[in-house]
Amino acid sequence: MTAPKKKILLNAFNMNCIGHINHGLWTHPRDTSTQYKTIEYWTELAQLLERGLFDGLFIADIVGVYDVYQNSVDVPLKESIQLPVNDPLLLVSAMAAVTKNLGFGLTANLTYEPPYLFARRMSTLDHLSRGRVGWNIVTGYLDSAAKAMGLSEQVEHDRRYDQADEYLEVLYKLWEGSWENGAVLNDPQRRIYAQPDKVHKVEHKGEFYQVDGYHLCEPSPQRTPVLFQAGSSDRGLLFAGRHAECVFISGQNKPSTKVQVDKVRASAASAGRNPEDIKVFMGLNVIVGATEELAWQKHAEYLSYASAEAGVAHFSASTGIDFSEYAIDEPIQYVKSNAIQSATRNLQNNDWTRRKLLDQHALGGRYITVVGSPAQVADELESWIAETGLDGFNLTRIVTPESYVDFIEQVIPELQRRGSYKTAYDDGSLREKLFREGAHLPEQHTGSAYRR
Repeated sequence: MTAPKKKILLNAFNMNCIGHINHGLWTHPRDTSTQYKTIEYWTELAQLLERGLFDGLFIADIVGVYDVYQNSVDVPLKESIQLPVNDPLLLVSAMAAVTKNLGFGLTANLTYEPPYLFARRMSTLDHLSRGRVGWNIVTGYLDSAAKAMGLSEQVEHDRRYDQADEYLEVLYKLWEGSWENGAVLNDPQRRIYAQPDKVHKVEHKGEFYQVDGYHLCEPSPQRTPVLFQAGSSDRGLLFAGRHAECVFISGQNKPSTKVQVDKVRASAASAGRNPEDIKVFMGLNVIVGATEELAWQKHAEYLSYASAEAGVAHFSASTGIDFSEYAIDEPIQYVKSNAIQSATRNLQNNDWTRRKLLDQHALGGRYITVVGSPAQVADELESWIAETGLDGFNLTRIVTPESYVDFIEQVIPELQRRGSYKTAYDDGSLREKLFREGAHLPEQHTGSAYRR
């Protein structure tokens, strides 16, 4: 008997802004991303994604501005490179109200937000969405953010992860340990809503945080939201092994992506967890047409609106290197910084030039782009899953909402026909849908140790 195919997981990759990954496409006549300030833009997107049975809407975020390129924000402002950008968490209530199954992966920077209040915010959203929220844990990497928040410069890379470990410890104490199961009686006759002996004060005295108080929310459906993380440095992988349930990577080819996936799984095993307890997603562009020829025509059309310079300006901030200072064919010198470690890794051989970067960012971003007919796209997605060990993809938007509409109407039916994609949602919370187990953190996860 042939084993059933691995079902591909899918998040829509988006951001509460105009220009997210593929820069310049906001100028395309069919793009609606400048409507990001309206509730309807987001509720209609959520309903569209649920129609396509997407597992989640993964919403990126940034604190600070991309001011490394040309030592200014001129290009980010002109091309709206994640500027302006609005708060991602405030979108969830409206989108949850018009959907029943779509999950929400929300990026929030722990460096600049006290864990006590953040715990309440996430528990509130988990309640309102009936258990459909996840948190993408980030520590930040922009000096502009650090300065805006009152610091002289960004905290050193590995030191940020030390702080993040303690931040998660505080959150586990609040989410998992402050309120016992059964603490809430909701008994009007006895005038007891919650039983005092089952609600406990968190007393945490650490290097970075001191907390002396009760979690303000009763237990939400998941207690701890599904934990997302993106970080491929040695320290980032150590953190992922302990905490992450979903890891987001940026791959450039299948062999190197497999190496990344294997490292993530090994990090989980080193932390005493099942390696399959982490789902690994890769960022991906897809341009699909009824035929290969039509798909490439659309690709050419998109290229005519994209801004390679805006993409390189974004990448400058990711690496901490001002690429505008280099002549077009001058080798770019690798400089160690506190920016994104995976972004700088490719520059270490000193064989990159600004021309090469502009070519790489022709579509406004540097993610892998799959172009073709529905069958060709499905072939390629299945190949990435089979050859790398990936669990799924964070599908970017190129033209909004056209990119998602095309994928849902053309690629999803082809994947379903092959048995590579679900035909209905499973019941339960986001964690139950992704892992087909319980709504709460599994026993092997470090956070489960804080339960009473």
